[in-house]
Amino acid sequence: MQMVIQAGAHFTDHDHLLNLLQANADLVAGNHTAFWGLRPFRKIFRPALKPSADRPSHQDTLARFHKLFPNGQQVDRAILSSALYLGERPSIIMDGQFYANAGQRLAYLDNLFSDSTVELFVGLRNPGSFIPKVLMLLSAPEREHIIATTDLSCLSWLAMIEDIRDLAPDVKITLWSNEDSPLICGDIARALVGLPEDTPLEQEYALLSSLVSDMGKQEIQSLLEHQAAPNDPVLRGRLAQVFQQHALTDEIEEEVELPGWNEDIVTAFTELYEQDLARLQAMPDIRFLNP
Repeated sequence: MQMVIQAGAHFTDHDHLLNLLQANADLVAGNHTAFWGLRPFRKIFRPALKPSADRPSHQDTLARFHKLFPNGQQVDRAILSSALYLGERPSIIMDGQFYANAGQRLAYLDNLFSDSTVELFVGLRNPGSFIPKVLMLLSAPEREHIIATTDLSCLSWLAMIEDIRDLAPDVKITLWSNEDSPLICGDIARALVGLPEDTPLEQEYALLSSLVSDMGKQEIQSLLEHQAAPNDPVLRGRLAQVFQQHALTDEIEEEVELPGWNEDIVTAFTELYEQDLARLQAMPDIRFLNP
C-alpha cells in the first residue's frame, strides 16, 4: 500500500485540498484511495508519535488505523492530512528551526508503515508571513522565549527538509509554494491521489475563484468552458493573468499583527525564501510542483 502524509504546513491551504478531494470523492475512491483529515491524528497518531515509555506498539497503532478503512472499498493508497504530522504548536519554531522534530516523526512513520511506500507532501509558506503568524499563535511567554533565544533571520525551510532527508531517506518528498496554491491546487490533488496529470477535477479552481473579484470569476468561468486539459500551459498562463489582474487585496494580503514586524523584514525574508525554493527545486530527490 502507498501511504501519503499531507502535512500542511500550518497556515497554508491544506484545508482547501481536503475540500477538493471531498468534491471528487467518487473519483478518488475509484482510484482505490481513501483520505482523512485531523481525526486519525488525534485518535491514533498523536500518542504514537510521542516518544514515551507508554507509546502504543506498532501492531496496536496499525490495527486502530485499519479500522478506519471504508467497508467494501479496496484501498491501495491512503492519505493522512494534517500539519500536525510535522509537529504540534510548541515545535513549529524550536531549536532554531521550523518543525525541529519533523525528521524524527517522519522516520517513525516510515518505520510504522514499513510494508508501504511513504510519501510526504508539504506546502511551504514565505517565512516573512509564516513566522509572525506562528508567534501570534503562541502564548505571550512562549513568544517572548522564542524571540529571546532564536535568531529569526536564520529560519528557513531547508533545515527541516534536510532533517527529513537524513532521518527518513526512503520517504518521497513533494513540495510546492503555498503562494502558488490557487493555480496548482488541482495538480497537488492529482499528485496526492496518484491520478494522471490531465485528469479533470470538479471545483479545481474554487480556491482561485474565491480570491478574485466578480469580473475575475467570470473570466475564469469563460476560460474553463473551453474544456482545455487542466495542465494546459496556455490555460494556466491565462489563469495566472486573471489572478494578477483581479485578485482581491483583502483576501491575499494579510495584516501582520506582530509588533515591529515591518515590510522591510518581509521583503528580506521573501528574497531568502525565493533562494531556498530554487535550491529545493534543484534537489534531484524532491518533486517540486510549479504552476
